Amino acid sequence: MLWVSAIVFVLTMAFVAAALVRGLRRAEPDQGSAGEKRLSRVVGFAVGATVVILIGLLVASVWTGRSVASLHATSAVTIELTGHQWWWEVTYDDAVPSRRAVTANELHIPLHRPVVIKVTSRDVIHSFWAPNLQGKRDLIPGYITAIWLQADRSGFFRGQCAEFCGLQHAHMALDIVTESEAEFQRWLDRTRSAAPAPQTNEQRRGHDVFMTSRCGGCHTITGSAARGQVAPDLTHVASRRSIGAGTLPNTPEHLRDWVHDPQASKPGNQMPPNPLPADDLRALVAYLGSLL
Repeated sequence: MLWVSAIVFVLTMAFVAAALVRGLRRAEPDQGSAGEKRLSRVVGFAVGATVVILIGLLVASVWTGRSVASLHATSAVTIELTGHQWWWEVTYDDAVPSRRAVTANELHIPLHRPVVIKVTSRDVIHSFWAPNLQGKRDLIPGYITAIWLQADRSGFFRGQCAEFCGLQHAHMALDIVTESEAEFQRWLDRTRSAAPAPQTNEQRRGHDVFMTSRCGGCHTITGSAARGQVAPDLTHVASRRSIGAGTLPNTPEHLRDWVHDPQASKPGNQMPPNPLPADDLRALVAYLGSLL
C-alpha cells in the first residue's frame, strides 16, 4: 500500500505540473471536439486505473487479514503486554507460574512461530504498534484484547505507542527482537532465572545501595529483597538494548545519568531524581550493569 500510494501520488503531481506548464504556455484552453475527446479518454483511463488499484489493494488487504487470522495455533507463544505511563511491562505466560518470565520495554519472539499478545493498560489508553510486524491494537484500562503476529525474518524492530498518552508519549518505544527458536529459548530461560549475585566489592556495595535506598520500593530484582511492583523489572536490565523505554542507549554513562536525574532525559516520568553521593552512584551503576 505504501509503494502504490507513493507511485500514485508522484504521477498525480507530475500530471498537475504538466497541466500547469501547458496552461501557462497557452492563452486559451483547447476548444472543440478533439480536445474534449482527448480529455474524456484521459479521465476515463484515470478512473479505470483507480478502480483496478483499489480492487488490488482490497484483495491484498483481505489476503493479509486471512493470513494473520490463520495464525491461531496451540504452539503459540503467549505474551501479556501492559502499558504504563510511559513504559511497557512484558510477561511471558506459562501454565506453571514459576516459569513465567517478566521483563520491560523489550519483546523477544521466535521466528516462524505464532505469537499472541494480550494487551491492556494500567492508566490511560495506549496503543501497541509494530509496523514491520503487525497493525495497531489499543490498550484499554480494565479490558484485555489480543493481537496475533508471526515473524519470518530475524532482526531488531521498533514498537511504539501509537495513541497519545501524555507528555512522554513519543518516548514510549518497545524494542522487538526476532530470533531463532533456540536463541529465543536461551533468552527465555535466562529471563526466568534469578539475578546474578554481585561479584566484586563495588557491585556488592551497589547492591546494598539499591536495597537500602528507595529503588527497591518500586523495582523488582528476582532473587533479592527488592519486590517493587510499580516500575520496570530490573532483574536482567543490563541485557536490554535501551533504558527509559527507548529513550537512551543502555550504556554505563547513560545509566548513571538516568539514575541520577531521569527527569533530565524524560521529563514527567514517574521516577524521581536520586541525589546519591558519587561513590554510591558509581557502585549502583556497577551493580545494575552486572544484571545480565
